[in-house]
This record gives sequence, C-alpha cells and structure tokens, in this order.
Amino acid sequence: MRFVPLIVAKPELQMAIDEAILRARIEGKVPDTVRLYAFSPSSVTIGRFQSVRHDVDLDEARKLGVPVVRRITGGGSVFHDEFGEITYSVVVGEDYHPMLGKIETSYRYLAGPLVDALRELGLDAGFSGLNDVVANGRKISGSAQTRRKGTILQHGTFMYSTRLEVLGRVLKVSKAKLSDKGISSIFERVTTLEREGIKLNRWDTYRLLKESFFNAFPLEEGELTDYELELAGKLVEEKYGNPEWNLMR
Repeated sequence: MRFVPLIVAKPELQMAIDEAILRARIEGKVPDTVRLYAFSPSSVTIGRFQSVRHDVDLDEARKLGVPVVRRITGGGSVFHDEFGEITYSVVVGEDYHPMLGKIETSYRYLAGPLVDALRELGLDAGFSGLNDVVANGRKISGSAQTRRKGTILQHGTFMYSTRLEVLGRVLKVSKAKLSDKGISSIFERVTTLEREGIKLNRWDTYRLLKESFFNAFPLEEGELTDYELELAGKLVEEKYGNPEWNLMR
C-alpha cells in the first residue's frame, strides 16, 4: 500500500485528489492508498446528497471566509479547521480484507488506526454508531464512504484542536437531532484532543496518525502520480470548484 505524505491545500483540491486516487485505483494505475491532509483555509465539506442550505449557515461561512465543497461520499456536513483538524483518506479494494465486505465493519476496520492513536495517548477510545470515533464518550472523528466498482474511498476527520465555537457557527445542527442524542448542545457531543487535556500541534498529530496507520497497514511512502495530479486538476475545474456541484442541493 502507498502512503502519501501530508498535503495542505484548498478544499476543492483535496476532494479532487481523493476522487482522482479512487479513479486511478479502479483503473489499476495505482495501488491501495492511505493519505493524511489538512485544509487551508478552514472549510466545510458536505455529503453527496445533503442540502447545503439546510446543513450550513452560508452567510456565516462567507463572513468567516469558510468555503463549502461537496464530497462524493455520503454523510453530513463537516467543519475542517485549518488550525485543529487532520483528515485521513483510504482508497482500497473491497477484497483487501474480509471486514471490508460489510459497510458496518469496513468503517471500523479503516478507521481503526484513529482509535489506536487515541489509546496510545491514554484516552478511552472506541466506536459509536456506524462511523463515529469517540474519546471519553464524545465524538472526536467521523467518517464517510463511497464504493465504486469494487473499490472503497473512506475519509474522515481527526479533531486535535478544532475551534468548536466556529464549528457551531457555520454548521446547522437541528434541535431534534440533538434531542435524539439526549443533549442540548453540540458541545456536549463533540470533543477534541485539546478538550481532553492533550495539546498537540499539526505536526505532532500528523506523526501520531502516520505511525498508527503504518502499524495497521503494510505501507510504503510514495507520491501522487502525474496522472492523478492531472485528473485532480480537471476535477477542480469541472466539479469541485464549480458552484453548480457544490450548491446543487
């Protein structure tokens, strides 16, 4: 498996790179791939089928300079803090491991290194629901997934110091959804490493996650191919940089 080192870039390019890797893997041009990346500037991504106006406060996002980009994976809206979050991405064939055959077990298998990293820090970590990772009972990571032609793309957050007050301003979380979880505020449900008493910077967090993924998978460090980079550029122009895609719902 290939590991692509940290890339810091705009949201439209990050989403384009993930899709480019997925397409290249389907075509047999690249191996199964793990990568870690960060958004700059801070951004919101929304799920493939979500309503951006229902899930995101667009006026507040514009005021704060937070762009919004639609993913090809499912799930809801996510705030990616430039100053407090790293995203992981895995592109892998469904036949790589038996646990990848079912949606429920595949999320846990591919996000397992995040749980291992949290436990390495001494936190009580595990899974909750379909695709959430929790630390001391509160969500610290969420993942989303899509499958095409026997290949999986799964990516998700890891919040080490996310500014939850900004998250609460740009994302719309319904009172009904909070009530269903028995809480009155998103701050009761979500946490970060910093909130749990562990202060790491981006590079400390990156090294922690990289080591955990290398322990979990037979990775070798590599780089994106010219084919992937060229395809990602086209996807930015045609899709992820296009309001018709990002605001389609």
